Parts: sequence; C-alpha cells; structure tokens
Amino acid sequence: MTLDLGFVEKCESWQLESKFFPSKVGGKPAWLDLKNIPGEKILQCEYCKEPCIFLCQIYAPYEDSEDAFHRTIFVFMCRNVECSKLNKNGNLRVFRSQLPKLNEFYPSEPPIEQSDWRTDISVNKWVKTCYICGILAPSHCSKCKTVNYCCRAHQIYDWKHGHKEICGSNKKIIRKPEILLTEYEIVIEREDKKDIDDSIKGGEEEEDEDEEEEEEEEIKKYEAMVQKGEAGIFQNEDMPNELLNMVNEKEDKLFSTFLSTVDKYPHQILRYDRGGNILYISGESKIDDIPRCSECNGERQFEFQIMPQLLNFLNLGNPLKCIDWGILAVFTCIKSCVPKNGYSKEYIWKQDIIENDSNKK
Repeated sequence: MTLDLGFVEKCESWQLESKFFPSKVGGKPAWLDLKNIPGEKILQCEYCKEPCIFLCQIYAPYEDSEDAFHRTIFVFMCRNVECSKLNKNGNLRVFRSQLPKLNEFYPSEPPIEQSDWRTDISVNKWVKTCYICGILAPSHCSKCKTVNYCCRAHQIYDWKHGHKEICGSNKKIIRKPEILLTEYEIVIEREDKKDIDDSIKGGEEEEDEDEEEEEEEEIKKYEAMVQKGEAGIFQNEDMPNELLNMVNEKEDKLFSTFLSTVDKYPHQILRYDRGGNILYISGESKIDDIPRCSECNGERQFEFQIMPQLLNFLNLGNPLKCIDWGILAVFTCIKSCVPKNGYSKEYIWKQDIIENDSNKK
C-alpha cells in the first residue's frame, strides 16, 4: 500500500493560479469552480464570527469518476489566536469542489506551464472577490468603488493597512494583505506504508532488553521526584532530554509512534491516504463520530491530514501565543457526490497534544 506525503516549496506565484490546478499553502485560494465560490457567511468562525482565511488546498481528482475529473479540497482557518481551542474545530472550515473534464471554466487539454498561458482564465472574470482574503465579495469601498470586500471587518482592516492612503487616487500599489499566510506550493512524494510499519517494528525488536530495564528504572525515579514536588514536568532545565522523551513515551505510546513514523521525512506537512487511517498524535482523544455528507447523506471517509510541521512555515508570530494544532484530519464524501452549489462543506477534525490535566479544557 502507498500513501502520499506533502512538502512545501517556494515557486513563482503564477504557477499557483487556478488554471494550473495547484496544491498550495497560503495566499488566496486558487478556486476550482470559478463562479460559485463561498462567501463570508459559510466561512464564519464559530467563535468570533469573522471569516476564516485560506490555509491550504489539495488537488485530488477521482480517477474513476467522470464528475470529479478535476477535484480540489480547500481548508480555511480563523486567524484569531483565541479561537484556537483545544481539540475543537469551530475555527476551521473545509470544502470540496469538483468538475467534469468538459466544463465552462477550463479547456479539456492539459495546461501549458507558462505564465502567459490562457490569461483569460480567472475567477475575477466570473465574480468579485475580496481584496483581503479572496472569497466572494458582495461589497466594495463606498468612496472609490474599485476595491471589493467580503465583509465589513475586512474593509476596515484594509482601510487601516494602506487603502486609506491610496483610496480615490490613480496610484496602483500592489499590497499583500498581512492577514494572509505565507504562500507555498505543495509537492507530493509517494511513500510505502509497509516500509514505514516494518521500520518501526524492526526498531522496537532491536532495542536491548537491558536498556529497557534501565530506562524503566530511571522513569520510576523521576516519577517519584514528581510526586515529592522535586521536579517539574516540561519545565525543569536540569532534566535530561533523553529522560523527558522516555517519560513522554511511557505516558503516550501513540505519540512515540507518531514521532517514529514521521522521522524518516521530518518536514512532511501533509499525509494523503484516502480511505486509510489517521496517524494520531496522541492517545488522549480519538474521533468516534464522523458526520455524514451534507449533500447526499452518504458516509464520509478519511482523506488526508495536515501535520503540525506546517506551522513552522506560516510565520504566525510568537510560537507561545499563536494558532496551534497537533493534527488536522479531513473527511470527505466516499462517493464524492456533485456539490449543488459549486462547493460542498466537508468535515475537519482537530487533535491536540494534552500535556497534563491542568491543560485540559
């Protein structure tokens, strides 16, 4: 069996336009269906009610379905740190869009990888999009009437971050909204799941029994120190890293398995395994109830997961006061039924690492 691993790479911005069917992180979404794109209401964060911004998209066609010759999954998240709650997904949104080979937006022949190829293929040919985030924009600046916005919040944001100085003038300044995430291409490499499983199993079998007994003894000593208040978990600078790793492994074997599995490709930001299994990062919580498809009421299946390594590339600010996740697992309709309005809402599940009981919410 095989699975696909995703990695981020820098590339020219034109390579990430809709007409090239990209998989990408950050910037604005490269919409697939160019006419029926989502708006502010469907993208609202459950907690702050502001629209979520684009996180990433994965081009993942169904080879055995004429209706999904082109198929892309879009993931959005809220930028407000307060909305990133432990093991809760209210700050996340995911949508599926798909098209047959013959459609009104793209030619049936493969795209030509040139910046000037088919410049007429653009979402702005069909609808107005928000200057800040790239989603459907029903409003515009009342003064200049040339810049469009999805909501009042993004209009105010833009006014404070540069539009005020150029509104109504003939100045054309290209500005990248600071609210957007750093943009990358997602490149895919294939990995053999059996090799990974065998590698993990082999490593476990080769571990020396004497070393295991010694580690167990050290863990017991450290646990006794914790009970007496003589050591702090995750905060004692004198605590050896090796011992900390041993304690973590004892507390959560799934976390150890997670680390061992990704160790071969430590920079992977995505694991694509349609119909496969989640690589859990913790044993504290596991998904047990996957909602059915909102379009056809059919079952959903696991399609891919976004890894915590992606956080290292997003420039979200202070790592101690920023958005965080352990893994983000995306589930989609098994049949990949045709969306009624261009984009079908799918299900995303968030798992975090719970360090101790005091951190549980």
